[in-house]
Amino acid sequence: MNETQTRPPVLFLSHGAPPLADDKTWTDQLHAWAADLPRPKNILMVSAHWEQDPTTVSAYQHKVPLVYDFWGFPERYYDVTYDAPLAPELARKVNQLAATTDNPIHHDETRGLDHGAYVPLVELFPDADVPVLQMSMNTLDPLTLFELGRKLAPLRDEGTMIIGSGFTTHNMSWFNPRTGPDVAPPTASSEFDQWATEAMARGDVDAILNYEQLAPAANIAHPRTEHWAPLYVALGAADASGGIDNNSVIDGFWYGLSKRSWQIG
Repeated sequence: MNETQTRPPVLFLSHGAPPLADDKTWTDQLHAWAADLPRPKNILMVSAHWEQDPTTVSAYQHKVPLVYDFWGFPERYYDVTYDAPLAPELARKVNQLAATTDNPIHHDETRGLDHGAYVPLVELFPDADVPVLQMSMNTLDPLTLFELGRKLAPLRDEGTMIIGSGFTTHNMSWFNPRTGPDVAPPTASSEFDQWATEAMARGDVDAILNYEQLAPAANIAHPRTEHWAPLYVALGAADASGGIDNNSVIDGFWYGLSKRSWQIG
């Protein structure tokens, strides 16, 4: 981890299920990424696994358990802990920047980090010494989430790293544990991944926001949009703060799902 305090980039990462920790290729990729990242003052996580309207932030007054929002896995995956410091100052800033009459920012003191947040954080910030706050998505509407990201962009100037945690393709009918993680991806997954790579390389925000109309196999790659939607927030936070220069840091597939991840800004 780069200890120099700089303005953090925005990340969109494909977060994986709990068994990500057993995939050496992917964890090595995350560790290499982490080594090049500046150390943030705190982290704001937007995960595919928390949709709540109005927009809500997680516990920041008292420590609460992680949210083990998955079923049928071996017991060891439910023993994982991630005891990051609370982020009350960040919660106040989110409220100041993003609260509106139509969308006040609520606070759920019972809500811990879900696996879309803590699974990648265990790999990126394993010491759990950076304060973390999670924020819900109040909608899956692209423009609404993009504008939410734009409102939150000033957080970066104060040292906050904004992370959208989803998946570049996410059709769980492709997931077959008997095949192994390195199975060749379905055509729909590889075609969507290629389109997304090219759209991001062009900095084509409009294409990303309108992917359902423009991307090949869009509704197959994402039968539901919640794993793509955190990218809207990430792009908003980056676009409002000086463009969307970005780098595809992680690529490849995991059980047919594209794990492509970007560093933006």
